[in-house]
Amino acid sequence: MELELSWLPPPSDDWAIAVKKMEQEGASWSDFVALAGARLGFLETERLDRIFGRYFAHDPPRGVAGEPIRLALLGSSTLAHLRSGIRIAAARRGLWASIYEAGYGQYLQESLDESSALYAFRPNAVLIALDARHLAGAVASAANEAEAEAALGETLARLELCWSRLTARLGAAVIQQTLPPVFPHLLGANEHRLAASPARAVARLNAALRARADRSGVSILNLDERAAQDGVRAWCDPALWLRAKQEISPIASPLYGDLVARILAAMQGRSKKCLVLDLDNTLWGGVVGDDGLDGVVLGQGSALGEAYVSVQSYALGLARRGVILAVCSKNDAENAYAPFDRHPEMILQRDHIACFMANWDDKATNLRRIAQELNIGLDSLVFLDDNPFERNLVRKELPQVAVPEIPDDDPALTPQILSDAGYFESLGATDDDRARMAMYRQNRVRAQLQAAATDLPTYLRSLEMELEWRRFDSLGLARTAQLINKTNQFNLRTRRYTEAEAAAVMEDPRAFGLQLRLEDRFGDNGVIAVVIGRLDEEERCVIDTWLMSCRVLGRMVEQATLNIVAEEARRLGATQLVGEYLPTEKNAMVAGLYEKLGFSTLERRADGSALYALTLADFQAREALMRVRRAGE
Repeated sequence: MELELSWLPPPSDDWAIAVKKMEQEGASWSDFVALAGARLGFLETERLDRIFGRYFAHDPPRGVAGEPIRLALLGSSTLAHLRSGIRIAAARRGLWASIYEAGYGQYLQESLDESSALYAFRPNAVLIALDARHLAGAVASAANEAEAEAALGETLARLELCWSRLTARLGAAVIQQTLPPVFPHLLGANEHRLAASPARAVARLNAALRARADRSGVSILNLDERAAQDGVRAWCDPALWLRAKQEISPIASPLYGDLVARILAAMQGRSKKCLVLDLDNTLWGGVVGDDGLDGVVLGQGSALGEAYVSVQSYALGLARRGVILAVCSKNDAENAYAPFDRHPEMILQRDHIACFMANWDDKATNLRRIAQELNIGLDSLVFLDDNPFERNLVRKELPQVAVPEIPDDDPALTPQILSDAGYFESLGATDDDRARMAMYRQNRVRAQLQAAATDLPTYLRSLEMELEWRRFDSLGLARTAQLINKTNQFNLRTRRYTEAEAAAVMEDPRAFGLQLRLEDRFGDNGVIAVVIGRLDEEERCVIDTWLMSCRVLGRMVEQATLNIVAEEARRLGATQLVGEYLPTEKNAMVAGLYEKLGFSTLERRADGSALYALTLADFQAREALMRVRRAGE
């Protein structure tokens, strides 16, 4: 049984022809990424990976998205067959990955030895993929509960030592793989009552790994849950373990790689942000414009109606954890709104939708409008539509937009397909995430107020804004790290931090980390900006990181932030602020920020980057039409 990437479209008829041409002639990175975006099996993945090795393996090519990934695999079994799946799944997201595999079973030795090849590789991410037989062995061989508990503690302590060394010495993000349930039961349904049960040991280790990973800032690759969903035999072949010590079957490599790559993408803030929904035969059965409100199939009383309820419920669940919802429908607006306003079985309401496009323009055009209105990139969108024609059109016109394959006759499968695709993979959920739906609703009111205002200062004063700032603290650390790793547009240097690295700023007497929160009379925008400054050898305060959410653009937050940063730099004893702009594919909007704020140019480079300085003795606080206060004052 081969595990399918069911949400991806099957390879086109000319896929093999395009691959053969690429093998012979090479190709651009964008062409390679397009080929990786199909539903590939193990053999197709291996073939594409050979092209990667020939043309792209040594250095990141032009057009790569995000920061190049240097991933180290640390394991206790054979892992070489999994590298192709990871590289191709990363490429599917536009990411470039170089992979180092530690020596067989040498994960602890290499993590502790700073002269090892692991440290020479300098990974920015480490995947610890230990097999169940290795990790659960001591726990499973215990004679009684006390021995089992002691063995469990020793095993977890060894892993935590590995995590802490990798984080502290390499600054790498750590991913810990859970153990697949490969052992047959000895006792049966009440296996948890047998101390010397390998199956019980695996279950206990997986539960403990999750708890300790949460405390250590380590991400989990949930292989146990995925294997239980797909069937353990689909993932793990006992014969392959005996012959080659492969716990994960080669045929599972493409899906395994995708599970890893979506976590790596989330670490770089490259998960999708917005689910765009078609309406007719996607959120309800039937065509509301033809069948009328009474003819819409939705709700209790029919299997099909309940299936559409499950689609809406899943979408609402995504919205409540921070995913933006939008509508893109070929419909008269009045007909499109009718079920939201008047159908008693509708789960989704108008207030849940951040952007509503219902007209007769083509869907690619409306998706562009949605991205523009929400101020997010097209590559942040996932478009859900039951119509194969519309899906194919959007894939052709807007390859940046993710378009999952869903069955056109069984909406009951849609929530699981969206979940399996992992578009919205996240490393955690913060209070700001959960409040995002309300934030976008408030933004609509602000936009209406701005349209009615006669001038910008009048509008900004009418918002009655208050900017609250505080230094990094443990309470806000998760949101701070999340914002650092997901903000791409208003981001001067686009440097990523793990939670541990952000926490280290709190302990550095020659640095400061600031988190800023904006409220106005319509509500709380949450934490919207992060700044990190450090004293260099010349006692200048270098702005290491400055980023801001695009939700608050145009509100003079930049000016207010600079005032705060200047005072914090003076507190450190600096006489000069130094800022740097490093261009990426997404941050052109801040290319001239430092100049607009009165910095002088120190250096312009051929790659478009530049260095700026501001003398603090001459600095006068910039006007910002808001109240600014430090938290607690």
